[in-house]
Amino acid sequence: MTTPSRARKNREVRRSDHTTIRYTASGPAGGPTLALIHGWACDRGDFDAVTDHLPEHYRVLAIDLAEHGESRSTRDVWTMEEFARDVAAVLEAEAVDSVVVAGHSLGGAVAVEVGRLLPDTVSHVVALDALHYLSLFPATSEDQAEAVVHLFREDFAGGVRGLVEGGSPAGTDPALKDAYFEKMVAVRQPAGLRSIEALVRWDMDAALRETKQPITVFAIRDLVTREAIDRYGDRLDIVLVDLGSHHFPVEAPEGTAKLLAGVATG
Repeated sequence: MTTPSRARKNREVRRSDHTTIRYTASGPAGGPTLALIHGWACDRGDFDAVTDHLPEHYRVLAIDLAEHGESRSTRDVWTMEEFARDVAAVLEAEAVDSVVVAGHSLGGAVAVEVGRLLPDTVSHVVALDALHYLSLFPATSEDQAEAVVHLFREDFAGGVRGLVEGGSPAGTDPALKDAYFEKMVAVRQPAGLRSIEALVRWDMDAALRETKQPITVFAIRDLVTREAIDRYGDRLDIVLVDLGSHHFPVEAPEGTAKLLAGVATG
């Protein structure tokens, strides 16, 4: 059965440093609100099908972070905190007083920072296959961080390919992996390189200490390590799912929508 598309309105909000954040709004203004944040080198279109499967009374805001999708910026700061201010600008423009913020991959880090920034507005933070990757999210030594950054500086395409492969369980369709690679390797620069650098230097442990909301992580079962569960299981509600690869919101939009709706109504 085909799910009808929800009516969407494309909107924008302007910030300093010639930053224009574009986003899509759908659903009634008075409904439970979900803010959806895409992953690194992706865009808000990744959530189109997910949005179509959400209950019609939900207010859904799908946001392009700066220099991703249709958003543009000339700024010099590409931290998770600054991306969170992009999201906060949208929430302010939409007069949102209560919201569940869900982010995929890098967007999960941004969602945590939105929770830290807006403790009285964000009721729950959701990470979609994010936060559990110990080589990307928790603060590492400078030597380890520099090694990752060096890879992307010297061979950006190789670094992107490594991310795609690392997020692909055994048996993932090679054509699907190639499609993700082609999309991500075309990320606008310098934001693409600078934001991956900022991610590996993001102090997740400090952010988690200052983020009071409950945080649910929906993680692909085959990509989660025991070490990650042992390290963060007392702070993150890690729920293992079998919905495809790291990019499961694109591959399993109906299943993703059910997960999000369960949190939003819980």
